[in-house]
Amino acid sequence: MAIPAASSAPLIEKHTIGYVPPEDRHGKVRDLFTLWFGGNIAPLPIVTGALGVQLFHLNLLWGIVAILVGHLVGGVLMALHSAQGPQMGIPQMIQSRAQFGSLGALLVVLIAGVMYIGFFASNIVLAGKSLHGVVDSVPVPVGIVIGAVGSGVIGIIGYRFIHVLNRIATWVLGIGIVVGFGYIFTHIQTDDFLTRGSFNLSGWLATVSLAALWQIAFAPYVSDYSRYLPADVKVSSTFWTTYLGSALGSSLAFIFGAVAVLATPVGMDTMDAVKLATGSIGPLMLVLFLLSVISHNALNLYGAVLSLITLVQTFAYRWIPTAKSRAVISIIVLLACCFAAVGASKDFIGHFVDMVLVLLVVLVPWTAINLIDFYAIHKGQYDIQSIFQVDGGIYGRYNPQALLAYAIGIAVQIPFMNTPLYVGPVSAHINGADLSWLVGLLVTSPLYFWLANRDTSYRRRMMGGKLASSL
Repeated sequence: MAIPAASSAPLIEKHTIGYVPPEDRHGKVRDLFTLWFGGNIAPLPIVTGALGVQLFHLNLLWGIVAILVGHLVGGVLMALHSAQGPQMGIPQMIQSRAQFGSLGALLVVLIAGVMYIGFFASNIVLAGKSLHGVVDSVPVPVGIVIGAVGSGVIGIIGYRFIHVLNRIATWVLGIGIVVGFGYIFTHIQTDDFLTRGSFNLSGWLATVSLAALWQIAFAPYVSDYSRYLPADVKVSSTFWTTYLGSALGSSLAFIFGAVAVLATPVGMDTMDAVKLATGSIGPLMLVLFLLSVISHNALNLYGAVLSLITLVQTFAYRWIPTAKSRAVISIIVLLACCFAAVGASKDFIGHFVDMVLVLLVVLVPWTAINLIDFYAIHKGQYDIQSIFQVDGGIYGRYNPQALLAYAIGIAVQIPFMNTPLYVGPVSAHINGADLSWLVGLLVTSPLYFWLANRDTSYRRRMMGGKLASSL
């Protein structure tokens, strides 16, 4: 059957968590580059990237090296998830039922939903502050509401509109950040731009981890934006366009934050430093970042809503969610986030970073299990019908092997953790560097592969998975 051109696809997305049939597939694989490049040039990654020199006291050279290493490593995992989208045609979170069972996947889906609600709320705070920085007469709370409404409209329209906006953003923000770099390097306001900070192993490892975790945080919803592509798109093409777009865009934003704070006096807020460092073009940069955060934040709202729909549909399995359902849930999430963000805007970003560090401890083993199951166990062949059955079909309500590997994957990270709730002894010994994500990946991946291959129902699931290709 011929795949319709993207121009024939409806502007407002009609699918939610359901399988996207071949006749509704559209788009080009290059759209993934623009989505993840344009979407990552935004205030939150700029603020996060500045931490390498602000908090971990690296100099510019070692800060840049740590940022690049982290994004290049973490981006591999993120892009491997993206490559699943065209083959599966369903969102990432509901696909987790094939690994964990229909009920076993609930914890991971809930965690992903909470994390993306946190991302959304944090970004509308940054949108509010950016708007206030551009127009002093607009209070931060009003800016928060404006940013939330803008993201909400984009998220409700859905998949196609998100891709269109990021194609535009790639050119506008790409040129903007290059111009911004040029201005900063020709108007440095400090004498210690190249000498402030120094190499320290714990700070370098912490910055690598921060960059890698930034990429891994996209894993639970990255394939949501590739699932509409035709099923015959090459896995390698999906991987590389996603990888290059995300790693390049994120690295530029992280490095921009580090450069801006080094070019301005010590102690400045990152976005204030950006405004000061970019001088006469500062207001324009803030406008671009404001538009970026509104556009990119639609992804967080979209992902959070799909996670919530997945949770509800697990129990209300006869419910067929529609575009209207997605819009209603989006509005509810938007209002709740506005209320929380306005009430705690002064220290919201700090609390958000703390929350993400905790949640990623439980998302990293999921990433390992999902990738091993998709690429090494089932080799991309799943029974889509079973995934939507209340009893999990051939995958059951629980998968003991996945849940055991998941629990062990969390446990082995504890000594290496550095979160507001707990600092592990290994992390404390290396001055706070958090390597829990790396340990979690290295232990969970081979453990799940071994457990899955010992499972007596493995061959039955493999045979059932072949049904997916006939849908």
